[in-house]
Amino acid sequence: MTETWNFINTGSNDPFYNMALDEALLNFVSRGEIDPVIRFYTWNPATLSVGYFQRLTKEIDIDKVKEKGYGMVRRQTGGRGVLHDKELTYSVIVPESHPEMPSTITEAYRVISEGLLQGYKELGLDAYFAIPRSKEERDKLKQPRSAVCFDAPSWYELVVEGRKIAGSAQVRQKGVILQHGSLLQDVDVDDLFDMFIFKNERLKEKMKKAFLDKAVALNDISDKKITIAEMEVAFEKGFKKGLNVDFKPLTLTEAQQAEVNELIEKYKSDDWNYRK
Repeated sequence: MTETWNFINTGSNDPFYNMALDEALLNFVSRGEIDPVIRFYTWNPATLSVGYFQRLTKEIDIDKVKEKGYGMVRRQTGGRGVLHDKELTYSVIVPESHPEMPSTITEAYRVISEGLLQGYKELGLDAYFAIPRSKEERDKLKQPRSAVCFDAPSWYELVVEGRKIAGSAQVRQKGVILQHGSLLQDVDVDDLFDMFIFKNERLKEKMKKAFLDKAVALNDISDKKITIAEMEVAFEKGFKKGLNVDFKPLTLTEAQQAEVNELIEKYKSDDWNYRK
């Protein structure tokens, strides 16, 4: 039987709201207030999100970020810096105890990402998962060297039109899995790399090349320009098909909204963003 999950598209919001709502939804699922939920959202202004463990002042040129007029926020998930601009962002929040969820992060990533795979197929693109075979490849996965998120591959590589697509991060807290990630419509790689601190130019160019091999945007691989609205339709269908679920719309209660508002203050604070 098909299970029914919550679905919410919160549209375009600032970085603090976006991260606060993801955390709040994790709390609501953890407390059993709501069923599993899939959320779509976009960012205004375009924002650099940094991973939970990143050392902000050592890795990010904060003045550059401000100069470009971008927002900046620390995520609760690991990984490296991501520029959220021309993209659809998704989050999936589901109890670890859910019967369909494997216990390991990589296997759960594979199950959740089936929704992404089907979404790309809905857009008429050839998509599949590639699994690293050799010990060398697997060892390489254990040493992410770059500050840029898409450079850190996962065990299951989502390959679309022959190009590897990465860009999801997962955290487990309070008995709940939260996976969120970027579905790129377009990407400006030079702009992104301007905001990171590198030891030297050679390293920067090397990392940029590695990034370009991974962070492919839809408009780089599709014959026609794909709009965010078309992506929303395709990935909504993709998640339904990939996870074998139906959707019901989620509306927050007043108490839940108050919790989101409280968390917004956390994500705005220097204590949180400069904590490393």
